[in-house]
Amino acid sequence: MRRRALAPISIALALTFPWVVMWGTTSLLPWVVNAIVPGLEYGAPALVRSTSTLGTVIVTGLAVLGASFLLAWAAETAEKDVPRAFAIAVLAVLAVAPEYAVDALYAWDAGQFAGTPRGIEAGNLAVANMTGANRILIGIGWAGIALFTIYRRGSSIDPAVERRSGFLADVVVLDRDIGLEVMFLLAATAWAFLVPLGDGIDILDMLVLVGLYVLYIAVILRGEAEPETEHVGVPAYLQRFPKGRRIAVVLFLFAYAGGIIFTAVEPFAHGLELLGQNVGIPSFFMIQWIAPLASESPELIVVIYLVNKARSTAGFNALISSKLNQWTLLIGTLVVVHSLALGQYGVLAFDFKQSAEIWLTAAQSFFAISLLLRFQISVREALTLLVLFLSQVVIEFVIIREFVILPVTSTELLLIYTAIYVVLGTALFVRRRRSFRRLVRRTAGTVGDAMPIGGDRPRSTDD
Repeated sequence: MRRRALAPISIALALTFPWVVMWGTTSLLPWVVNAIVPGLEYGAPALVRSTSTLGTVIVTGLAVLGASFLLAWAAETAEKDVPRAFAIAVLAVLAVAPEYAVDALYAWDAGQFAGTPRGIEAGNLAVANMTGANRILIGIGWAGIALFTIYRRGSSIDPAVERRSGFLADVVVLDRDIGLEVMFLLAATAWAFLVPLGDGIDILDMLVLVGLYVLYIAVILRGEAEPETEHVGVPAYLQRFPKGRRIAVVLFLFAYAGGIIFTAVEPFAHGLELLGQNVGIPSFFMIQWIAPLASESPELIVVIYLVNKARSTAGFNALISSKLNQWTLLIGTLVVVHSLALGQYGVLAFDFKQSAEIWLTAAQSFFAISLLLRFQISVREALTLLVLFLSQVVIEFVIIREFVILPVTSTELLLIYTAIYVVLGTALFVRRRRSFRRLVRRTAGTVGDAMPIGGDRPRSTDD
């Protein structure tokens, strides 16, 4: 147990060390030397100064990746020592911390440079990163993990996998307790379709989306809809430490990982912009797809680990809960960061292309939810999610780079895929309307039991 836990911790720390050295020699060391000897001109060593943009992106990207693992392990370990309400609130923020760091950077820039081309571009990049992270989580996360669950070695002993006759008909059966998250995710998705109809992401969007998450937290706290979490791997090992030592380790991991993400996110994001410009790829495309891969990787790897241990239900629960976090907190708080940078309340504006990106992301979410109405996902459905996601990204890249002249623009392509997702999702909602009604009644009962109006009421039973 000790060796299995120390190995991943060592790897995660090793991923951050190159950036610690680079940041220390370029930022910290010159500041210390100049503070000791005022007026002394001291610069970074030549080797560090000559680091290419690609090298900076690689080093900072790996640092964010390693820090994300450390942050996740610290958060899970901390659940043993803090009140449950506080643990859930902190975990909700930490779950989106890596994605939020990049998004917050651009939301801040949009406020700092408001009214300038840089400010307008920053607002678009904030939306691009947010939509990319959300679509990757479903298109690669949900679909890929479902396929991995079914086709991995040892799936025959996983109770979540059911073999069925028919073409690509095998399914992963999900925990019905995740129905609460599915319904809150559906509510957030419905609101997301309305976000582009205003001038941008505003205070109403914040109130609705963050309010949804606050209500969700209140329900799982008071209604006991949150199942007891059984930790494995590093968190399980760290939770065995004596309390004083355990708390010290958790605080160190929080501080260290937070510092890494805080210092690395700006050079990482801006480095991606420069790399895109150097090869003729728009900045938003790099920020939308490459940046989220680094921040989403830790979570996907942890889920793969759970699935490989025949804990597929726990893995899928984590992915669906993470999507809810991103689709509420991540979007809803961007206007706060933007307003702080602006020095007053201001709407985070974006162009019509980013409106189409939000509609497409909401439509993909709507379709994905329709697949879960019966609390299972088949191989056919997972492949459909994956193919739709990959084909849209590839075709858009072809259009942007003009490899092939197509009769549609990239924005029109987004609207076409939005329509496809909406049509498919609507068809499945109609076909599975009885399952949807049962899910609505079950969720209403859970919410009613947790937050009764006019006194206590008996707990509902599952249909």
